[in-house]
Amino acid sequence: APDTAAAATVPPSTTMDRAAEVTSAVRRFIVYSFGTGISTRLPDSDTSESAPRFGLHGRSTEQCSLVTTTTPPVLAEGLVRRFGDIAAVDGVDLAVRSGEIFGFLGPNGAGKSSTMRMIGCVSAPTSGTLRIFGLDPATHGAQIRSRLGVVPQLDTLDVELSVHENLWLYGRYFGLSRAECKRRAADLLEFAQLGDRADAVVDTLSGGMKRRLSIARSLINEPELLLLDEPTTGLDPQARHVLWDRLYRLKQQGVTLVLTTHYMDEAEQLCDRLVVMDKGRIVAEGSPRSLIERHATREVLELRFAAGTNDERMHDVAGLGSRQEVLPDRILVYADDGEAALAEAHHRGLTPESALVRRSSLEDVFLILTGRSLVD
Repeated sequence: APDTAAAATVPPSTTMDRAAEVTSAVRRFIVYSFGTGISTRLPDSDTSESAPRFGLHGRSTEQCSLVTTTTPPVLAEGLVRRFGDIAAVDGVDLAVRSGEIFGFLGPNGAGKSSTMRMIGCVSAPTSGTLRIFGLDPATHGAQIRSRLGVVPQLDTLDVELSVHENLWLYGRYFGLSRAECKRRAADLLEFAQLGDRADAVVDTLSGGMKRRLSIARSLINEPELLLLDEPTTGLDPQARHVLWDRLYRLKQQGVTLVLTTHYMDEAEQLCDRLVVMDKGRIVAEGSPRSLIERHATREVLELRFAAGTNDERMHDVAGLGSRQEVLPDRILVYADDGEAALAEAHHRGLTPESALVRRSSLEDVFLILTGRSLVD
């Protein structure tokens, strides 16, 4: 999903007639986000016979017959995306099941966003096979994009329009009538808990509200597949939990969600399954709990010593637990019984400045598999 939009700001107005003033700006955003497959011509009237006939999930009824409901929303085999000599995505195989929340976990540069851009039909694979709803993006890009919702990493809202106008105008570019746009906008504002801010200018909203509005806007076409790139980056803990609740409700409604994230707790809370990516490749796949059970011990002992002394302490902690990992600020001891490992450390005469026993997490899985932190 794209991180920025090519939309320009426009002078504010007080009526819906000013939508015409931003037609070119929104058109550029649509083309940037989805390519040229979405019509950038607004219907002339609410009852235009030439307008698409929308059925399930907001797509035209003609498109509903293209695939069966049992087709996986996303299927990739040997997927490669190169930029010159650099393989951003290097032989990825994955299948996303209908109705699940599927996550991409990994550090910056791991290939997550490049994979998402290919799934979103924004960039073409260099090689390999990719099918979205059973369709080839190279030949059915328009049909695929009409069934997608995209939430980029950075909000691409028109900050000088109102909350309601952002939804209304965006819906018009999917061929929805004015009445249908109004109905869906009202439903989405309630879903996003923004009903009382419908007439507020977007620029006055908090970061959490803007993020919820971005998600609401991505749902205006009632997509079957929602792509979210770092959906909670920059939000405070309360706003993150509100957003998690909204995403989980979408899953309950049958929407398939694919997201990227740096946050371990987010991946564990939301994802049914996920892949850990590193250097363009998938290094592990499964549910959060299965990955932890498969690759990590039940508990982890964190030992913090004086700054700059961790390397010289490695000899002292050798043999504690089943594995030790030195990080810049602490030493991790992987053990099925963290308290027993701590007792052994004290028995050896070690006096760390602090010690913490916790359960293993997805970050531990990543450290074990790649030897480096997710924030590297």
